[in-house]
Amino acid sequence: MSDILQKILATKRREIEIAEREISREAIVKRARGGAAPRDFVGAIRSKIDADCAAVIAEVKKASPSKGVLREDFRPADIAASYERGGAACLSVLTDRDYFQGSPDYLRAARDACALPVLRKDFLVDGYQVFEARAMGADCILLIVAAFLPPEGVVGLSAARAAQAGLRDLESLAHDLGMAVLVEVHDADELDIALELATPLVGINNRNLRTFEVTLDTTLGQLSRIPDDRVVVTESGILGREDVQRMRGNGVNAFLVGEAFMRAEDPGAQLAALFG
Repeated sequence: MSDILQKILATKRREIEIAEREISREAIVKRARGGAAPRDFVGAIRSKIDADCAAVIAEVKKASPSKGVLREDFRPADIAASYERGGAACLSVLTDRDYFQGSPDYLRAARDACALPVLRKDFLVDGYQVFEARAMGADCILLIVAAFLPPEGVVGLSAARAAQAGLRDLESLAHDLGMAVLVEVHDADELDIALELATPLVGINNRNLRTFEVTLDTTLGQLSRIPDDRVVVTESGILGREDVQRMRGNGVNAFLVGEAFMRAEDPGAQLAALFG
């Protein structure tokens, strides 16, 4: 997966070059600043948690590199409306084309179909993509710490500081545009870097980037190191009610879930059944 991540990042850099030839950086900044105000992504999550409910970021995801197509009958607007009926706090929409068969059009369609705040799920490495996210209507962006590190991971203080600087730059742009940031980590070293950011949203991906193994212990093992003012979002591996109960029993009340819903006939009904 580390090799796949590097391949994806190389693709992203080529995408940015092509996009800038089609829409200049100045033009995309103007589009980003000219739209309606973003929806309150953090507020939607906190509102659910304050009401003693699970805060679910429900994912609109057609495919993945490892699993292939998850949903043949893929209609983002219908899925988004279903998620809203099912009690989701927010949406996550894949916009990566080459590896997840996503599209910015899917984000626009999903957001227009409901009142939920929407995360742009993609591999962001450049400020252009942040402005692009706001221009397409995103209310939140994902920043993956591993995308800012050398292929072998954290190799020393200089690499950690460089990652922090890159992440802070994109976080600052997002906040300036009124968007929230979900920072994603996979291990303790990445968590140390993530906690230097201002965002309260810390996503812990339970999928090991190198072995593909998924274990909820990844989230549980980091909880003692995370300050109380942060909101832990557990990602991957939430498949049954026992997984939800285990997480909530340990004080984790925010979840990013996609595959378990995408394979269901009615994604929103599956959400309600899993978290109701």
